[in-house]
Amino acid sequence: MATITASPPRVGLPAFLKHRAVHKLLLLAVAAAILVPLANARWASGSWPSALTLDFSQPLAKASDWIIDNRDSHPLFLYFFGHVSNVVVIAVRAVYLTLLAVGWAGVTAIGALVAWRVAGVKLALGTAVAFLACGLLGMWVPTMQTLALMVVAVIASVAVGAVLGLAAGLSDRMDRVLRPVLDTMQVLPAFAYLLPVVLVFGIGVPAAVLATVIYAAPPMARLTSLGLRGADQGVLEAVESLGSTARQRLLTARIPLARKELLLGLNQTIMMALSMAVIAAVIGAGGLGDRVYQALASVDVGAALAAGIPIVLLAVVLDRVTGAAGEKLGAEPEPHSGRGWLYALAGVVVVAVAGRLVGRLDWPDAWVVNIAEPVNRAVDWMTAHLYSGVPVIGGTADWAGHFTTWVLDPMRDGLQALPWWGVLLIVAALAWVIGTWRTALTAVLAMAAIGVLGVWKPSLDTLSQVLAAVAVTLVVGFAVGIAAARSDRLERALRPVLDVFQTMPQFVYLIPVVALFGVGRAPAVAAAIVYALPAVVRITTQGLRQVDPAALESSSSLGATSWQQLRQVQLPLARPALLLAVNQGLVLVLAVVVIGGLVGGGALGYDVVFGLAQGDLATGLVAGGAIVCLGLMLDRVTQPTERRAKKGA
Repeated sequence: MATITASPPRVGLPAFLKHRAVHKLLLLAVAAAILVPLANARWASGSWPSALTLDFSQPLAKASDWIIDNRDSHPLFLYFFGHVSNVVVIAVRAVYLTLLAVGWAGVTAIGALVAWRVAGVKLALGTAVAFLACGLLGMWVPTMQTLALMVVAVIASVAVGAVLGLAAGLSDRMDRVLRPVLDTMQVLPAFAYLLPVVLVFGIGVPAAVLATVIYAAPPMARLTSLGLRGADQGVLEAVESLGSTARQRLLTARIPLARKELLLGLNQTIMMALSMAVIAAVIGAGGLGDRVYQALASVDVGAALAAGIPIVLLAVVLDRVTGAAGEKLGAEPEPHSGRGWLYALAGVVVVAVAGRLVGRLDWPDAWVVNIAEPVNRAVDWMTAHLYSGVPVIGGTADWAGHFTTWVLDPMRDGLQALPWWGVLLIVAALAWVIGTWRTALTAVLAMAAIGVLGVWKPSLDTLSQVLAAVAVTLVVGFAVGIAAARSDRLERALRPVLDVFQTMPQFVYLIPVVALFGVGRAPAVAAAIVYALPAVVRITTQGLRQVDPAALESSSSLGATSWQQLRQVQLPLARPALLLAVNQGLVLVLAVVVIGGLVGGGALGYDVVFGLAQGDLATGLVAGGAIVCLGLMLDRVTQPTERRAKKGA
């Protein structure tokens, strides 16, 4: 009888070795073991090798000199850029004079009328109060200057964005061509747009409007393309079966089906145009931004706040009105709505004419409330008591100093002490684990391009500030977002606060941090945290609230506690939203850390500000290019690809 012998048990690999991410890291380790010794033998220094750096200063300086020398004589400037500049000046001046001719009462009545017909009585009253507050603060004329620039810039941005979005939405080839361009334009910080347009158009309104158009057009283009591509195929096929032409299908089906995306694009364009119109004050845009910029330069917090409040009010009103229009779009029109418009318009005309007859077009000086002096007194008190006078725990200046000494300096020194190939390996590992090899390659090439531009150390300094700000933003944002997701009352209380913070232009955030922390890298980081926090809180709250209720009920029936539900069900299922919160936090933090160059943030932000102030095209554009590469790298490292997201789902 044959003896049956048992085969020896098969020894399997440990569970963690079967994970796809471990396989990627092992392959990367093998490649590093081969390539790093070769790179170290060729370039022994740990800093970026000078042999791999290209000097762009000479060609950019030559280009800058050529532009300056030919700006008043070359046909390109005389017969193209010159006419563009004249058209912009005439358009902005016409809108501004019209606003002044209507008078403060007429402008307020028109704003309230539009808000009433779009969103109801409550928003109409809020709009009227916002415009009246601009006058009470003594900012009526600067507000009209900003509004005039905004009107022209938004019209041009919507036109340019709609044309580009139409081309991308109807053509796959154009979509592939425009996508990297729009990606770069959205990552590039606002300051970087100012230098080239100043060289071409000089200081003044034309440069400010055109920089605003370049900055604000991409959202309109993206959302127009998205709306056209996302149109219901069944409807399009039905329209096509009726024998309609391509033009008829576009006008009668595609565009009507994409109207909500188009209105969202308008909303985003308006908000970005306002943000840029404020920042463009540094190149002579005038208006509210110029008042803020001058006040910041002299550290006059009261004057800065007096100009900053109208900016916030204007942003909130524009956001609410366009948002309400989007929600109302497609709804059944109210009965007798046309007659209501007529009566309201007649009322506006009566108000405007009455203001002109009584000679009250300008806001009366006697009605101006000076808040600068009491605010500055409050700031002086804060400086005396909070800035450095708090016993035991220290003041805000001490906190800023400790944060710089214990967090920012070690992070900067640690990153700059890493060998250049070590930084590239870390970037490759993070990007490949979360995405594909294409993601990793893009991130590594973006980081390597920073070294090629010759700004390796300043870029790592900026990166350290971004990472520190993001770490604080995510800790606070996730905590508040989780709490808001679990409490309806807290979410309702936070909603207006988050709305205000999300609509405030980036420039305005510098006002309170300068008052509390002075100047330096810590204030720049603090402004970035406050700017990015609302987006992180909102995305986290929304992601947790959208978790399938069935999964929560199932875990609850198994006896899971509230903490276990959060840790084992909600957070894992909300992982895509949490990753999006990280991604958006990084992008928003980077935008403000760069603007922090105005308040002593240093690094790439300082280079951009210096290049703009001195007209140094080489310094400004190289720093702007490095910021684009840094933003691209951070985006790829934190945002999983669609394929990866689907596999993990």
